[in-house]
Amino acid sequence: MLNADALTQLRQLKSDIKASRPLFNGTIKATPGRFGFVALDEGRDLFLPPDEMVKVLPGDRVKVAEETDDKGKAHGVIEELLDSSLKRFVGRYRVKGNAHFVEPETNGVNRWIFIPPSERQSAEVNQWVYCEIARHPIKDGKGQARVLKVLGNETEPGIERAITMASFELDDTWPEAALAQAEALDEDAIEKAAENREDLTSAPFATIDSPGTQDMDDALLAVPNATGWTLSVAIADPAALIAPGSDLEKLALARATSIYFAGEPRPMLPDAISTRLCSLLPEVRRLAVVCELQVNNDGSIGDYQFREAVIRSRAKLSYDGVAAFLDGQNYDELSQGSPELQNSIDQLHQVSTALRRWRTLNALTGGERPEFRLRLDENRRIRQIEPSVPNEAHRLVEECMVAANRCAADLLGKGERGLFIRHDGLRPERVENVRTLLKDHAPAMAEIDPSSAEGFRQLMSDASDLPLDPPIKTIISRQLARAELSFSPAPHQGMGLSAYTTFTSPLRKFSDFCVHRLIREQLWQKPAPHLTDQQLSALQQDQIVARQAANSLENWLKCEFSKTLEQDRPMDGVITRTSPGGFWVRLDDNGLEGFVASKSLKGKFTFDPITLRLAGKGGVYQLDQRVTVALTGTDDERRQIQLALIDEPAETEATDPTH
Repeated sequence: MLNADALTQLRQLKSDIKASRPLFNGTIKATPGRFGFVALDEGRDLFLPPDEMVKVLPGDRVKVAEETDDKGKAHGVIEELLDSSLKRFVGRYRVKGNAHFVEPETNGVNRWIFIPPSERQSAEVNQWVYCEIARHPIKDGKGQARVLKVLGNETEPGIERAITMASFELDDTWPEAALAQAEALDEDAIEKAAENREDLTSAPFATIDSPGTQDMDDALLAVPNATGWTLSVAIADPAALIAPGSDLEKLALARATSIYFAGEPRPMLPDAISTRLCSLLPEVRRLAVVCELQVNNDGSIGDYQFREAVIRSRAKLSYDGVAAFLDGQNYDELSQGSPELQNSIDQLHQVSTALRRWRTLNALTGGERPEFRLRLDENRRIRQIEPSVPNEAHRLVEECMVAANRCAADLLGKGERGLFIRHDGLRPERVENVRTLLKDHAPAMAEIDPSSAEGFRQLMSDASDLPLDPPIKTIISRQLARAELSFSPAPHQGMGLSAYTTFTSPLRKFSDFCVHRLIREQLWQKPAPHLTDQQLSALQQDQIVARQAANSLENWLKCEFSKTLEQDRPMDGVITRTSPGGFWVRLDDNGLEGFVASKSLKGKFTFDPITLRLAGKGGVYQLDQRVTVALTGTDDERRQIQLALIDEPAETEATDPTH
């Protein structure tokens, strides 16, 4: 038997051996099973067995030691938790015996987490709950959570929206101070702000929007002149009523943007501002910043000026109604309206046609992909999906907005500090792939530099010179960088413009609200607070999260809707995305996108990163290809509709997909 000194020496020896082991920093990567991996900073993955994986959560930053088992297989041993990114999450409330748990709806968390009695918030079995980690499992694998909010039962109307909001950590309540500030504003505040503004209330401005829109932030007017037209774009002016640094401005910055969730949007500003006092409602006096610009007969833009004004919109027109009027059909709001208003709409159509023609020749215009409108039932789930085809009125408004935004970018580019939207074209890591694509499949364009603004514009505008097999223009469009906010002007390659910004949606986007402040500072010497680099980065990220949240909810609702459709019925569609694991198909009838797994196809397939093709003995599948598929189910964890290909091509000898 070892004496006390020997035991002490043995413990010290073990401690010394442990202390001398090399330790590695890394990030936890979960798997569908109980095991996982640590992605070491040095660039390799280290296996984590289940008894170690239970101590950590996906995304944790840890310090690990590397050990080898009896079979010589290396694995990690958790030594220290450096940081944990999973703080809050959504899950289902579960009860087993006398113990209460939450089952997280978080990828990679494959276990229930205990909830102590004092942290349960009266939640009931199977309800959705919003929780936070109260005790990390790092010490013994026994983590704990606390319920922050009970979201509701699965059958409650709108539960999908509530879960999505919580999952993306989006607050749906209004801070009391900001709400009180908004409610305190009234028509007198408008009249006070209007005292030193130009009175344009006699001009026949009109709004064109969807019938249900209440936060109308743009009104239009066009008048012909000797060399083209004078286009006036009036934009709602909330910055005139919201003081810099006020609670309302802080709220708008925190929310970053309105989120157009299916069925129930989450506005950036309270209704008192966005749908009443600042909305360009018909037949009432409203504050506006008006961009008045010369549009020449060839669609080029001449001189422009910005004016602080008061306007009175003559009518709230709908896209469909204006399109019908332009097509010679009757539309009561216009056909029975004033000749002055009718003439302005006719002139706006001519202006937009000229602007579109100029952009087609000198810049880039986005392709018109099919749009679909979701009709929800009383439970806020999809009842029907209808095609929503862009018409002449949509294009009219788009061209007028782009023209006014170009003027704003030009103006801010002359100042010391601005706020712009830059787009760098191709993602840097994809440039060489595109060079190879051109060399192999469009040799006449192989000398074009796809990473330059001019080269990118040439490739994306000269579509008639590009082959359709493979569809080079579509392939390039799937490899684009994300547009970013910037304090300095830079090319917007996606639009083929040397600089671009937006100021036309200040009720809906805080970046546009900021541009109003900057215009006011530059032209009218009204000091404006400037965003810091950190605030700009946060604003950019918040806008990304907002888009992700809206897409997440829409995908969820579409998955549930697909379960009501007939399975195995042949449906036509087009391939929109490809990957080594399969391809996505957008259905013609309803716009649903589903996934066809390559493992469900005949034979083995290889993925070519140059042409984005899947090729094998069973055939070749590429972007823009027409296919016939059928619904087979949904992957509820990924919220992904699953499809199966019908009438696969006859087996052929596989060819090298790069030639």
